[in-house]
Amino acid sequence: MNKFEVYRDRVGGFRWRLKARNGEIVAISEAYSSLGAAVLSAKKVKIWASIATIGLL
Repeated sequence: MNKFEVYRDRVGGFRWRLKARNGEIVAISEAYSSLGAAVLSAKKVKIWASIATIGLL
């Protein structure tokens, strides 16, 4: 199952990473100062990705 994982980094910030079914990390967030901000960011990315289009540049 694809999943977001929220974790504390080495310097105390909170980050999320998106893992594919095979365990590969496909995205990592910037650091957030609070757990709630990191969770909110992951929720927003989940919503935005579901409606995103792919643009060729």
